[in-house]
Amino acid sequence: MGRQTWKAIHERLSTGISGGQWEPGTKLPTESQLCQAFQAGRHSVRRAVAALAVEGQLRVEQGRGTFVQSASLINYQIGHRTRFRQNLLDQGVVPAGEPIADDVVAAPPPVAAALGLDEGCSVHRLLRRGLADGVPINVGRSYHCVAQFPDLAARRRAGQSVSDVYRAYGIADYFRKRTVLFARRPDAQESGLLLQHPDQPVVVVQKIDVDAEGRPLGYSEVVWAGDRVQFSFDGLDEGTDAPRGAADV
Repeated sequence: MGRQTWKAIHERLSTGISGGQWEPGTKLPTESQLCQAFQAGRHSVRRAVAALAVEGQLRVEQGRGTFVQSASLINYQIGHRTRFRQNLLDQGVVPAGEPIADDVVAAPPPVAAALGLDEGCSVHRLLRRGLADGVPINVGRSYHCVAQFPDLAARRRAGQSVSDVYRAYGIADYFRKRTVLFARRPDAQESGLLLQHPDQPVVVVQKIDVDAEGRPLGYSEVVWAGDRVQFSFDGLDEGTDAPRGAADV
C-alpha cells in the first residue's frame, strides 16, 4: 500500500463503519486478522485503529478488543432544574450511575474556596461514573463538607440521589450558582473509565450548588466523553432570586 498504508487502512475501516459493515458495538477482527486482511504491518494497523479511536469511531478496551463505538450523541440541557436522569430519559436513553470510590480528604484550595471552607477542612470526595444505555459518558468527582453532611457517602452508596440527601438534611431546594466548561485531555483513570482513547479530548463541567439563601452545598467536576455529548444552556442568565434546582451534571 505504500508509505501511507495506515491512511488507506483508516479510510477503509471508516468507510466500513459508516457503511454499516460493522454495526455499533461490533468487535473488530484482531490485529493479526486486520494485518492479514489489509496485507499490512502491525504498525500501520495500530496507527489506523488509534486514529479512529481518537476520532471516536472505535473504542479500545484492554483485554477485550476493539469495538465500533455504540454511544449516540446526547444533547445535555443545562438549566435551572436539570437532572441527569431526566435529561437522558427525555431522549429515550436509559440512564445509570455507578459508584467508583469515596473517601474523606482535606479540602483542596479550589474546593475550600468554592464551598466557603477553611483549607484542610474534611470533605467527602465521591467518584462516580454515569452511563447512557450502558455506555460510559461521564466521570464525576463531587465534594461536600463532612460537618454539614456527615453520612452523605453512605447515603449515596445506598442509592440516594443528591437531591434526596439534601432533603434529608432539610434542604428542600437548591440551584446552580456557577457553571464552568472547558476541554482537556483525560488522565489515565478517566480515559479508562470512559473507555476512550487517552488522546481523545473530554469536556469538563465544574459547578457549585447553593441553597435558597446562597449558601454553598456542594462542588463537583464532571468529565464528559467529548464525542458523546453536546451541551445547551437554558435560561441560566435569568437571575437567581428564587430557589431553583441544580443540575446533577
